[in-house]
Amino acid sequence: MKNLERVRWRARRGLLELDIVLGRFIEAHYAQLDDAGRQAFEVLLDMPDNPLWDMISGRQEAAPGEQQALLEKIRTV
Repeated sequence: MKNLERVRWRARRGLLELDIVLGRFIEAHYAQLDDAGRQAFEVLLDMPDNPLWDMISGRQEAAPGEQQALLEKIRTV
């Protein structure tokens, strides 16, 4: 799946913690995401490392909706 390889590449980050968490999420849950979930994940991947890590770790709130649900799923890995 070419798209999956592209997502794996985009998920590689400068912060080791992000590399680990995003990689585990992709392996465990990405294939089950619907189009809205995949789009929300793409938006997260567009974010700089520190704000993204703050959202994943719960130090910064995400917008309610699809992004919030996705972050909760990411936190479980």
